[in-house]
Amino acid sequence: MGLYGMMRTGVSGMAAQSNRLSTVADNIANSSTNGYKRAQAEFSTLVLPSSGGSYNSGGVTTSIRYSISQSGPLQYTTSGTDLAVKGNGFFVVQDANGQPVLTRAGSFVPNAEGELVNAAGYKLMGYSYANGDPTVTANGFAGLEAISIAQSELVATPSRNGILTANLPADSTPVAAGDLPSANSATASYTQKTSLVVYDNLGGEKLLDIYMTMTGPDSWEVAVYDRADASPNTSFPYANPALATQTLSFDPTTGQLTGASATDIAIPVPGGDTLTLDMSGMTQLSAGFTVTGEADGAAPYSIDSVEISTDGTVFAKYADGSMRAIYRIPVATVQSPDQLQVLSGNAFAESTDSGGVQLGFAGEGGRGTVVSGAVENSNVDIAQELTDMIEAQRNYTANSKVFQTGSDLMEILVNLKR
Repeated sequence: MGLYGMMRTGVSGMAAQSNRLSTVADNIANSSTNGYKRAQAEFSTLVLPSSGGSYNSGGVTTSIRYSISQSGPLQYTTSGTDLAVKGNGFFVVQDANGQPVLTRAGSFVPNAEGELVNAAGYKLMGYSYANGDPTVTANGFAGLEAISIAQSELVATPSRNGILTANLPADSTPVAAGDLPSANSATASYTQKTSLVVYDNLGGEKLLDIYMTMTGPDSWEVAVYDRADASPNTSFPYANPALATQTLSFDPTTGQLTGASATDIAIPVPGGDTLTLDMSGMTQLSAGFTVTGEADGAAPYSIDSVEISTDGTVFAKYADGSMRAIYRIPVATVQSPDQLQVLSGNAFAESTDSGGVQLGFAGEGGRGTVVSGAVENSNVDIAQELTDMIEAQRNYTANSKVFQTGSDLMEILVNLKR
């Protein structure tokens, strides 16, 4: 090929260095872009067959690689919906066409519908707690939905779990069977009484009267009634039978519940769910009556704010201070992150070389944890980029000299016959 080959090789070198300068320009322009991954030009030789004393110069070809697996430094913010993955993995987001893609750019804010979107307009995806504890679809995106934290939503949480802890005086006098609270007669008598506020399915308060009555040595009856059924200005008889009753047996030596004794009571809350009241901490000691109790559930409140834990659980915090899990954010991984297809908006898609997307929860299977109130900065090093720019500029100039030299020699060759 001779001089023409020499000139084409120079052009190939200039094109390669031009590509390198383009990646440097892109890196510098996005040095402050959250979640941006550095692009780098990699060169490989193009060799042409030569024979005898003739050498055919080839050239250089360029491939662009992205440092997707290299994490950028975390920058902490004051927004709880700013998210970062500390370690391996990506957030799953949805583009305008409803297509799931991956990203590390986690500066999310609510849009008009309350959906969390980042600066590129991608919606954060997660699994809802609406149908119970979510599970991961390991090999696909089925079950994911856009996370919404609409501020106008009212939520009522029925009571399902509670704790009742009390000391029942050991020197109490037993009550006759016909006069026990469970008999619900006008002559009913009891040893101790307390009340507990719980919530029905609509968030309405229900007041439960809890009677604790000694029935014999080391034996107590617990009877629960709906206060709304009580007789005016009195207690017994109630308009309806007890919601639940339970018998507790105590060890006369330790004052603790025996191994055969019941340790909880299931109470069907009127208009609500079944409340399981844990009574495993009850004692029978020679001391006065003391009692503490609590139950979950909440009246209707709107979402005041959201909090996101390191395992990706999104909690809605309501005006009364109560919290409820509403979504769980999965973390996606691939076998070769650097081979992902790069999309606009700091997003990535699965490619034939990256391997399939695998979903899991944060902190499981080598996946990173979710950091709330932080974003991942670009992994671009400005000093390195400026150095690469100077080097590419010098190499471009050197290749242009090769082209120019070939052109000069060609001119000499053409002018030989003159």
